[in-house]
Amino acid sequence: MIIALVLDFLLPYLPTFDSFILKVGEAITGIVVTGFGGGLYLIANLGPGPRDGLMTGLQRITKLPIAWVRSGLELMAIAAGWTMGGSVGIGIVLFALGIGPAVAASMYGLKSVYCDPTGPD
Repeated sequence: MIIALVLDFLLPYLPTFDSFILKVGEAITGIVVTGFGGGLYLIANLGPGPRDGLMTGLQRITKLPIAWVRSGLELMAIAAGWTMGGSVGIGIVLFALGIGPAVAASMYGLKSVYCDPTGPD
């Protein structure tokens, strides 16, 4: 609910682009920001949500890289939505393929900075 309220407030202030390249750039920026946010709260041990809990649980069981697990979950969500009549666009595919690596890179970077026993340099 909080996310919806924030989006309702901010949406009128976000730019809308006519250029395809700028639209893709905006989508990639959103993926990076979302990945950073996900990595931030996972590293802070604030408790994962349902999809992130499934992601971390599957990663623990399979020992696959977190990026692969998250992207796999997103691709399965796309497949399920598509089979139920949903649409699949380039932004959805970009998100599915990019959020896993974005979360993984964020977790790696944050762990190296904040979880290093020698402290950040």
